[in-house]
Amino acid sequence: MKKILFFLIAFVVMMSPLFTKAHVKWFTETTPQKEAIEHILSPFFLGLSLTIAVLLGFLALLIPKTTSWPPIQRWDQRLSRLRPYSRYLLKYGTAAALLVQVMSGTLFAPEFLIEQPAVWVFVWAAILLLMIPHHLATKAGALILLGLFIYVTIHNGLFHMLDYGFYIAIIAVLLVGKTPFESKGFPFLYLGTGLSLCWVAVEKWVYPSMALDIVENHHVPTFGFDPAVFIVMAAFIEFVVGYLLVVGILNRVVAFVVTIIFISTTLLFGFTEIIGHFMIHIVLLIFIIEGVSFYNPPIKLHKTKLDQFVFVFLNFLFVLSTFLLIYYRFA
Repeated sequence: MKKILFFLIAFVVMMSPLFTKAHVKWFTETTPQKEAIEHILSPFFLGLSLTIAVLLGFLALLIPKTTSWPPIQRWDQRLSRLRPYSRYLLKYGTAAALLVQVMSGTLFAPEFLIEQPAVWVFVWAAILLLMIPHHLATKAGALILLGLFIYVTIHNGLFHMLDYGFYIAIIAVLLVGKTPFESKGFPFLYLGTGLSLCWVAVEKWVYPSMALDIVENHHVPTFGFDPAVFIVMAAFIEFVVGYLLVVGILNRVVAFVVTIIFISTTLLFGFTEIIGHFMIHIVLLIFIIEGVSFYNPPIKLHKTKLDQFVFVFLNFLFVLSTFLLIYYRFA
């Protein structure tokens, strides 16, 4: 089991140079060229899809056994003590992320420049309200943030803003604090963040020319793989990370590995990445603290090991094909 975990972590780290450029639109000015669906669904793509589905099926069966390991139990106890601070971390972390963005003249992502004076006013109002230690001020700041997200969506399109759908989840968590729905907040945050990562990953398959431009112009190491093959593999890693967050498998490990990757590659990819991924760092840190104590994974609905394996195997392929077809249809 330890060897399997080590292999998975090492593979993610190996693919990290392109994975950290999750939003390729930030780093290239190449005109997007939509790939033909028959080229996307290559034998390599289909073979890798089946291989990953099988590995995830086995992973879902093996992970529960690690909960009895003494080191895992100790870390779980230590991190669990920090759970009361998770909401404060999200509240003030969101304010800090907005501050970083507004100081660079952007909102939500490096590609969205703040051009209207009124937007500046509302962003600063949201920051100040989130800094006030009262749940009503938090809700007011979240409502302003929701209005700003709608404003940016109107000007850039719903399809584009699906890349940043995790902000809707963040806003929802801030709004339901101190309400009967408070316990539903963090599961929604897992869902929103995981789906956003899956959505962004599909972009590399549908528009591989943008990712190829990044590999060539930024000298991204491909570790001996052909650049086109490397991009397909890196997108799969990103998609799997998002999928694991949604289904509640390896959340702490995945969050920890991705956080280390983002931090270690910041010096390589510059300040743009700090602006774009600061909020993701906050969310991943919350995932490290929270684990999945509040989450009942769908896999638990199936009692036998074989049923659980088949469920994860088929569910992954279903989610993968659904995301790819929807993205391709509306791209």
